[in-house]
Amino acid sequence: MHLRKRVLVTGGSGFLGSHLCGRLLNQGHEVLCADNFFSSARANVEHLMDNRRFELIRHDVTFPLYVEVDEIYNLACPASPVHYQHDPVQTIKICVHGAINMLGLAKRLTARIYQASTSEVYGDPEVHPQTEDYWGRVNPNGIRSCYDEGKRCAEALFFAYWRQSALPVKVGRIFNTYGPRMHPNDGRVVSNFIMQALKNAPVTIYGNGSQTRSFCYVDDLVECMLRFMDSPDDFVGPMNMGNPVEFSVMELAEKVIDITGSRSPIVCEPLPRDDPKQRRPDIALAREKLGWEPAVPLAEGLKKTVAYFEKMLHSGM
Repeated sequence: MHLRKRVLVTGGSGFLGSHLCGRLLNQGHEVLCADNFFSSARANVEHLMDNRRFELIRHDVTFPLYVEVDEIYNLACPASPVHYQHDPVQTIKICVHGAINMLGLAKRLTARIYQASTSEVYGDPEVHPQTEDYWGRVNPNGIRSCYDEGKRCAEALFFAYWRQSALPVKVGRIFNTYGPRMHPNDGRVVSNFIMQALKNAPVTIYGNGSQTRSFCYVDDLVECMLRFMDSPDDFVGPMNMGNPVEFSVMELAEKVIDITGSRSPIVCEPLPRDDPKQRRPDIALAREKLGWEPAVPLAEGLKKTVAYFEKMLHSGM
């Protein structure tokens, strides 16, 4: 049994955040979920609202938040290119001001704080697979830089607070994650392909489909977050969090069409600027320090995700 804690999850009604809130409640904790609903949905946490240990507040992390908690998970930030490129200035503010505000809160409370960083800090990598000591290859002024550099700056802030104030921080670099409650129009390959396939519309691949991605099911990712947060104070990261099994985008499209029984053709479009050609985490550190590795195979996770999107379409959401 876990000692009951009061935990703040920023971005808590988002895809990842809502699953994390549910797991924390299942462990017996009190959960304060903060979200401004820019790229998330209140519906993601509606099933938690009757739990007396759950509280939802509308809040934008670019403004300070004054609450009393024991731990903080800072997940607030649009994570898909469609959403973070919609308002790039605000994306940078969320990454940087949000980190400053949450770190300030953690320092006042001497609370342990987790930062949801991203594989995008590696940019379009020249090293494969990506290890945590690789500094990355990021375009600092490209269309993705608002997110890539925003997250890199947030990491710098977390490590500055750790070195200067001995703040107990945890920095996790999240690779492609998928599962129920993904936004259907977030522009990412899993949700794109499933929605297109379910409608028997053309499944759109950018480039020739040879670029690779690694897909981690949401339950596995949340388990890694929880273990990381419970690890000793001297293990701060950065730590890769993701599935090291690599698939081409074409393979993913074919799997989705097969699972959905779709009649969709596969159509190729030009590759967007700064789109990474390869993306696969080296998770040796997570294995060593946390005894963690993903347990859900892609086919199994895709079936659960397809079932969620089918239900969404049938209900007219």
